[in-house]
Amino acid sequence: MRTICFYFQVHQPLRIKPYRFFDIGDDHYYWDDYSNKSIMRKVAQKCYLPMNALLLDLINHYNGAFKVSFSISGVCLDQFEAYAPDVLESFKKLVATGHVELLNETDGHSLSALKNKDEFVRLVKIHQEKIKKHFNGYEPKIFRNTELIYSDTIGATVAELGYEGILTEGAKHILGWKSPNFVYKNSINPELKVLLKNFQLSDDIAFRFSNKSWPDYPLTTDKFVKWINAIPKEEETLNLFMDYETFGEHQWADSGIFEFMRALPEAVFRGSDFGFSTTSEVARNAKIVSSIHVPTPISWADEERDLTAWLGNDLQDEAFGKLYELADKVKGIDDEEIQRDWIYLQTSDHFYYMCTKFFSDGDIHAYFSPYDSPYDAFINYMNVLSDFILRVEKKVKDNKSS
Repeated sequence: MRTICFYFQVHQPLRIKPYRFFDIGDDHYYWDDYSNKSIMRKVAQKCYLPMNALLLDLINHYNGAFKVSFSISGVCLDQFEAYAPDVLESFKKLVATGHVELLNETDGHSLSALKNKDEFVRLVKIHQEKIKKHFNGYEPKIFRNTELIYSDTIGATVAELGYEGILTEGAKHILGWKSPNFVYKNSINPELKVLLKNFQLSDDIAFRFSNKSWPDYPLTTDKFVKWINAIPKEEETLNLFMDYETFGEHQWADSGIFEFMRALPEAVFRGSDFGFSTTSEVARNAKIVSSIHVPTPISWADEERDLTAWLGNDLQDEAFGKLYELADKVKGIDDEEIQRDWIYLQTSDHFYYMCTKFFSDGDIHAYFSPYDSPYDAFINYMNVLSDFILRVEKKVKDNKSS
């Protein structure tokens, strides 16, 4: 039987409050608690709670034949604890079925893999412990780096950490004539399996579902099953990777997205030779066809599937460089608040808000940003970072003098 692998990314950043130049050196609390709480509760009601209930119903109805995988960012887990314990409990119920798999990532949803290997490994281990704590000792076997960012060397590091597989984008410029519907292996360490997102069929659900100008609107389960049946028989695995907020938040309930997902397993079982698997089942059971060579990092984002959504202009590069100049200093500081802020300031969303693309992907960037412009995002972030640098320098000085 061929298989569909549904993987959902669950993430909400901690948004920074409006922070003025005159606050530097005076106000050391950076986070917009009101916005973070209200957004979390809104998304909980629109997406997390109804979708978790729907998935639990499907898993129980099909006795585990339907299954899914999740990665929940550490910064999102922290907000579940603070603002949405009911959501955290609903995820625990899903995992307790034995048919929902959890993945690891970096704790702060950071871009550290691109800059500092030691920090990357540290954040992965913090996330491992967080998953263990919340989910009864659970130990993920598969890794999903922030924004599906992957390269040969990142994959080799993930293999060193003991993971069986990693997820990334089925980018055209990497695949060439190859298909994303196979499992590949890391070109440096062949022990690591590489699962590729089928972005065409994933994005039909995640981005195009409610688009009435899309030629294939409306998307029905029968139409979707017809498309998957057109996949050549030798291609074993269909990886559908998307943000969990697709359901109810990006695609509103009145679009029919919940009804589509409720009806999809039955349509797949009835009309195709596909079943459903978790990411580790795919990594373990599917045939490995070849190595995949990714010398330059790729991601899920934009037409280019590169890093330019986060590190594509002078604003982003300056903020990113200034942040990671602090890595060695922060490492030696025993201060819970500094360590907390250090992790949260690394979250990739802060750099995404600074993106200045105005072409094919500009509307998407604007949709996700709480700022009026990328320049506002940069100024606010750099004000906060300036205060954080002062705090770090003071701690380093105090440690030397004590």
